[in-house]
Amino acid sequence: MAMEWQRARPFCELPRDGVFNFLRKFLPGGRYYNLDSTQLVMAMKEEYGNIYKVPGMMGRPDTVVTHHPDDFERVLRNEGIWPIRPSSATLRYHRSKLRAEFYEGVEGTIATQGEQWSSFRSVVNPILMQPKNIKMYQKKIAEVNQEFVNRIRLIRNPETLEMPDDFEEYLQRWMLESVAVVALDKQLGLLRDDSENYEDALKLFSALTDFFTLTFDLEYRPSLWRIVATPKFKRLMKALDDIQCITWKHTTEAIVKLEVERQQGINRTEREQSVLEKLLKIDKKIATVMAMDLLMSGVDTTGSLAVGVLLCLAKNPEAQEKLRKEVKRVLPQKDGDFTTDALNNIPYLRACLKETLRVYPLALGNIRMPQNDIVLSGFRVPKGTVVSMISATLLQSERHYPQPKVYLPERWMRHGKEDKQQKSETAVCVGAAKASNPFIYLPFGVGPRACLGRRISDLEIELGIARLVRNFHIEFNHPTEKVFKGMLINMPNVPLKFKFVDIE
Repeated sequence: MAMEWQRARPFCELPRDGVFNFLRKFLPGGRYYNLDSTQLVMAMKEEYGNIYKVPGMMGRPDTVVTHHPDDFERVLRNEGIWPIRPSSATLRYHRSKLRAEFYEGVEGTIATQGEQWSSFRSVVNPILMQPKNIKMYQKKIAEVNQEFVNRIRLIRNPETLEMPDDFEEYLQRWMLESVAVVALDKQLGLLRDDSENYEDALKLFSALTDFFTLTFDLEYRPSLWRIVATPKFKRLMKALDDIQCITWKHTTEAIVKLEVERQQGINRTEREQSVLEKLLKIDKKIATVMAMDLLMSGVDTTGSLAVGVLLCLAKNPEAQEKLRKEVKRVLPQKDGDFTTDALNNIPYLRACLKETLRVYPLALGNIRMPQNDIVLSGFRVPKGTVVSMISATLLQSERHYPQPKVYLPERWMRHGKEDKQQKSETAVCVGAAKASNPFIYLPFGVGPRACLGRRISDLEIELGIARLVRNFHIEFNHPTEKVFKGMLINMPNVPLKFKFVDIE
């Protein structure tokens, strides 16, 4: 390492712009004006190359941006036992400064670092990362999905069978209902018109959308919020207040319900206790903040993934039909129940989800602060430097994926699990379709800071897509250019006028 460090070019030689010239590009008429997150990183890559330095300004430090997968590996192998992910500064301000009296130092996993992050994660990991604790929700989430299928039949145009322009709202309802089953230990009834929780839900949808859009504006574009409370900053703080207030209301209701059950002598075994109940027994504040984090990270993200899967299946009818045959084996009746081991027998569905995240990645990549001096792409990068690893630009590159423009779920199938009737030439194609580097495709992160809600997301999306494919032939007869807009995550950017045709 010492020899490599000596041979490497100094940090100051990284391609970069001066602060004022860089700022000017974000103004009207400038190169970066009004670009979304994906367009922004593509424009910067074109201008500066595969590695460059974004100048620090307005209280924000310099950031090294790299598009090279070998750099990703070096950074992630130098993250230490307490990886520092220096993002979500606005959320950290809300929890540690603005509403410190509420959080009392218990600030979750999204915006915390070091020992504070580790102590919280060590409490919730054994509960949220164990498959048996999440699988207990299979039946309840399956019921939510059946309600969504019924709702689709009610709201689609009876002649064209297409969804209305506001179908995205129904998708949000579906996802919030699914997450609430785990995070709040209750169904909110959002897929029914008479839900008493609908007003809260609308407020929460608006707050979550503001969280993703405003966080991008404040943290990834030049902003004065660290110096003065800008209008967008105030809107974001209001959105975070709403999320806090609504979550606290429903968590408190769950606590009261559990206390009443305890007084009535109702005692569930460890296996029967919900995630929320287990967390409440440890600490009421931890349970509340964890519920908040699950809602913030699980509604829009899983919703965007669902849209991506539906688009890929609609545009690739052969893959959709192959998936339907697989689902029919574990769900013979359209409105039947999944067996307890159904999700262990749907390898092609999981391959479809993985391929969707390659075609429509949810985020640009990962961000870390290396704990040691490191050499990236031949440049010295001192420890403690913020490094942004952009993988989204590589996922459809011929340099890293054979046939990158082809939707090919088979590339993710393990040997021996492909359809036995698959042609040999396709099998050869599949074997050669893997990524050139394992650090390119990390949609849920990696290491100690990998996504805490992944198992919940997997359960929701697998059960949901299986139910939809079993009930409907899915079409999307509209252009798909710019179907997503890059914010903190990629979010739908067009009316989601899917066509759902009943399967006989």
